[in-house]
Amino acid sequence: MDGRAGRFVVMGVSGVGKTQVGLALAQALGARFIEGDDLHPESNRAKMAGGTPLMDEDRWPWLDRVAATLAEGAPPVVGACSALRRRYRDRLRAGTPGLVVLHLTGDPALVGERLRARKGHFMPPALLRSQFDTLEPLDAGEPGFAVRVERPIEEIVADLLKGIAAL
Repeated sequence: MDGRAGRFVVMGVSGVGKTQVGLALAQALGARFIEGDDLHPESNRAKMAGGTPLMDEDRWPWLDRVAATLAEGAPPVVGACSALRRRYRDRLRAGTPGLVVLHLTGDPALVGERLRARKGHFMPPALLRSQFDTLEPLDAGEPGFAVRVERPIEEIVADLLKGIAAL
């Protein structure tokens, strides 16, 4: 697959590096970047900031906004979105034909350290366990692949580019 013609979403739990990796991948592809967190309504942000996990009824309108934003304009486009369950990724793909999901995975202890070190974000570290509990890894029927994040960002992006080219 030619990444310059694609639409991609970088998924994973909070703190795994979706934004940093997504931005670096977008730069490598000459793509525009969409930050899914920026598309949350204030009610979702307040709920999470208060330590309450989102319910599906909170997520559906947000996922629809992310999908519509990913589908706008010409590719390439890279988005960052947790997309933790298969049905959330299916919802994104329904609104974004041809979407490829890039799953960032990492050891919960490492991700927790990263999340605790992050400043100024609405997602509290206390919700990380609920994200890992909710996470449904990509399955064989989904277009995309997983990459581990325990390495420098340049290596992660290189692996993503190789995986995209192999699709």
